[in-house]
Amino acid sequence: MNPDRYHLTLTRDGRPAMHGWWGSEETARAKFTEWVGDWGRPGAQVTLVDEETGETLTTWPDEQ
Repeated sequence: MNPDRYHLTLTRDGRPAMHGWWGSEETARAKFTEWVGDWGRPGAQVTLVDEETGETLTTWPDEQ
């Protein structure tokens, strides 16, 4: 298991504010939900990326 596979990023007003990396997708998704609850307000964006595949798994707010 790659401990840095799932990368979570919080940006505020377009600038990086916080990063986290996890080896488990389940843990990373739980942290994603936690970060949205803690930091989800206008101007914020939370993104979860699988660094192994380059795929964006989820983003808040949802991209339209």
